[in-house]
This record gives sequence, structure tokens and C-alpha cells, in this order.
Amino acid sequence: MISRRNFLRSIFAAAAAYPFRKVFASPKDKRFLDLYNVHTGERLNTRYYESGIYSSDAINQIHYLLRCHYTDEVMPVDIRLLDLLCDIKDVFGKDKEVHIISGYRSYAYNEYLRSLGRKVAKDSLHLCGLAVDFSIPGVSSSELSSVARSFSAGGVGKYPEFVHIDLGRIRYW
Repeated sequence: MISRRNFLRSIFAAAAAYPFRKVFASPKDKRFLDLYNVHTGERLNTRYYESGIYSSDAINQIHYLLRCHYTDEVMPVDIRLLDLLCDIKDVFGKDKEVHIISGYRSYAYNEYLRSLGRKVAKDSLHLCGLAVDFSIPGVSSSELSSVARSFSAGGVGKYPEFVHIDLGRIRYW
């Protein structure tokens, strides 16, 4: 017979794990990203994950495509961000192309945008490969934002032409 103490421990453990339920979901067998960088005109259609293994070649190609277009600096982007982007895209169709507006952003470019009066954060998560601004042709920012929020995985910002996602604390704007 289960003791009251063990029963309560089980309840508290389940409640603590509930916010992370999507993290513990069964992994996809394959993950594909079809990317288009709107600033450089570059395209990449790649399978970056299959059967529990991430392809380092594909990941490096993605990092290059998501580089700062202003300085050409490449920074590794967090795998969890790529998986989140892929999961959001897959809701609308596995074959959808994702238009990248901003992936990694160099400090110089971030400061340049700030000098233009753009409302970019001084310590933006783009600076460390934890954020991406994107759109999916044929999908409204409202639809994209709503789906991104449903993952409860970080920040989601809705703009007229694109959506921002990041791996910071959960917040919406």
C-alpha cells in the first residue's frame, strides 16, 4: 500500500514536471528545416536530426545561414531554438519554408539598430544565439504567434511582418 507521504511526493513531482511536458514528449524521428535568409538571399533545406542524432554538418550550415548579415559573424545557435522553430513550422506543414529575418545578431549590428531608434534590447538574446525572428509565407503573424505561445518555451513577440521567439523566460509582447 502506498503511504500518504509517497502519494504526496508523487503529486508534487508530477506538478513540478507539468510545465516541462513538451520537453519530455517523445522526440521526432526526423527534423527538417527549409530556411531562406531574407537579407542574404541564401536558402538551405536540410535534415538536421534523424533517429536521435543531430548532424553536425547540417547544424553548422544552419549556423552559417543564421549568421549576422551585417558583420558576417557566425555564432552557434542553441539546438533547442532550432527544435522549437522546427516544431512551430511543422504545425503549419513539414514542407513549409521559414523566412529568417534575424538569427544571431552581432553586438555591432545590435548597437547600429539601437542608434536608428529600433526598439531592440541592449542585451538581446539574439546576441548569444538564443533568439530568432522569422515568418512563414502564407501564415499570419497572429497565427504564428499563437502557435509559438502554445509551446510555452520562452519569449514570443508578434510584429506585423514576423514573429520573434527566444529561449529566455516566458513572456509575450
